[in-house]
Amino acid sequence: MSAENLVGDDRRVDSRTKVQNLVQTRTETLALLTDLAGKQPFTADPLMEDMLKRFCQALIDYTASAHFQLYSYLADNRERRRSVLEIADQTYPKIVESTDVILRFNDKYDSASIENCTEYLASDLSRLGECLADRILLEDRIIRALHGDLH
Repeated sequence: MSAENLVGDDRRVDSRTKVQNLVQTRTETLALLTDLAGKQPFTADPLMEDMLKRFCQALIDYTASAHFQLYSYLADNRERRRSVLEIADQTYPKIVESTDVILRFNDKYDSASIENCTEYLASDLSRLGECLADRILLEDRIIRALHGDLH
């Protein structure tokens, strides 16, 4: 096996590990979202406030994981396959938009007192859930391309 093949194999192993980390972080965040949404109607109590703060932290961890595990991998020119780069170029602007929605949600709820935020939390979680669903579809397009499935 040539040195070039070994480098290519190392890159693919690295990308698969990064994707696995991203998917795990994403799954944990979605589980917390489901748990939180299931607590409706929302009440102003310390348990709910703690749950919301844990969700916000997981949401930011997932967003950062996506950036560092997947997008920086592509941006640092570690990926050479044109097909993967084309899909990343198509999807990345929409992913950036979803990041903005995530950050706005976090800014609104992470440091807010639960007494001041129960009124809009259900509708904001619903919008965030839709945003995350769209983002996951985009991420999965990139992931499939990384794994050689371009359909």
